[in-house]
Amino acid sequence: MNESRNPLMEGASLLYQVAPGALLPYEYRGVRPEIKAYQTSAWIGTALMISPIYDVYGPDVIKFFNSICTNDFSKLGMKGLRHAVICNEKGQIMTDGVAIKVAEDRIRTYWLNPPLAYLVESSEMDVHGEDMSGKEYIIQIDGEKSLEILEDAFQADLHDIKFARHRCQDVDGKTVRIIRLGMSGNLAYEIHGDISEFIYIYDKVCESGKKFGAQKLGLHAYNLFNHTEAGFPNINLHYPLPWFESGEGLANYLYQHPETAFYNIKRYLLGSVGDDLESRFMTPFDVGWDFLVKFNHDFTGKDALLKLAEEKRRTAVTLEWNGEDVGKIFTTKLIPGEEPCEDISVQSDVFWNEQPEEPGFTYRADKVFAGENQIGISSGRIISYNYNSMISLGFINPKYAKEGTKLEILWGTPGTRQMKVRATVKKLPYNSEFIRNENKDVEEIPHLF
Repeated sequence: MNESRNPLMEGASLLYQVAPGALLPYEYRGVRPEIKAYQTSAWIGTALMISPIYDVYGPDVIKFFNSICTNDFSKLGMKGLRHAVICNEKGQIMTDGVAIKVAEDRIRTYWLNPPLAYLVESSEMDVHGEDMSGKEYIIQIDGEKSLEILEDAFQADLHDIKFARHRCQDVDGKTVRIIRLGMSGNLAYEIHGDISEFIYIYDKVCESGKKFGAQKLGLHAYNLFNHTEAGFPNINLHYPLPWFESGEGLANYLYQHPETAFYNIKRYLLGSVGDDLESRFMTPFDVGWDFLVKFNHDFTGKDALLKLAEEKRRTAVTLEWNGEDVGKIFTTKLIPGEEPCEDISVQSDVFWNEQPEEPGFTYRADKVFAGENQIGISSGRIISYNYNSMISLGFINPKYAKEGTKLEILWGTPGTRQMKVRATVKKLPYNSEFIRNENKDVEEIPHLF
């Protein structure tokens, strides 16, 4: 085997810059076949290889996580995990991600950094941090045949790994950690291990995947399916994070480590919400994660969240856009002499802005109306090929969250031509027929995760 080859790029037809100097396969065979693979077989993806991975260890590790997370870590065992949520004093989500116990006094986290490193370094507890980014691979496999594929690849019985659980498996002398997760509740797994063994394990999974009709998944299809269609509000996709609006200490730390802060250090804000950052920031209640907030311990943002729990200003829904209205907006680009609207035909509103002088991440959010009253915002708009529709996630007043409610979305960044699109509140997740009921009773894990 040629260990210098890059198997991620084999078969890729398009590449995408997700951050300065970071490339991932954008498409392999195209969005449609890649997305649909999970329904009949499975898709195999590596989008999470860009995840910031950070370990916290020391005698006070559980006490520390309880002090910064809305979750309760007191009963976290060696086979479980937490969907950890860190908030600022306003109760706004600073970041969220997976946390697993890899040793008695060590917790490994995904997507909780860079705020986590700052919190560790500024803590007076007996804890220490270690950046593990780039030292561990992450392979995702999602779909009805994902278990069969993994058991074929690893020649092992993996039925004992229940949802939101993990364990290690020996594969030809190599240690692989298998985590069972599915963002929409469908059958899905993550495979973790030492980066030096990535090619060997990835090849085995892909070889078995071919037997069962699996497809490699590019970043384009990953963003379309795994978040909006699957009803999972995602940091850096549906909403920005208040890293530079949560105190001078964190802001100064991030300015000193700009390479870790690129998702929020320079933001381009599109959509009719304009430059209103406060309405773009989310609380756990806004995104439907009420059950991840445990008031049985003290943590940053607790007082604010206690008040917000009573108010319930917003909740998450799926918004299905009216096709005729979308068509009218698109045709403004085809009528000579008419001012065109912003392009609504693009498959997704998520992209890295590559302007040479000030590269940054782009966030789009549009206002949602009930009559003349703005009742929330819409973000994460995509074209759903599985359902032949345009959808987004809405973060709206719970009064209007009932399925079937008719609303309107204002399309267009201030300064451009704006038009309203009729929208209907639909089920969350949009693809809920693929949810497995066994996932719903797992403590502290959302049925979407």
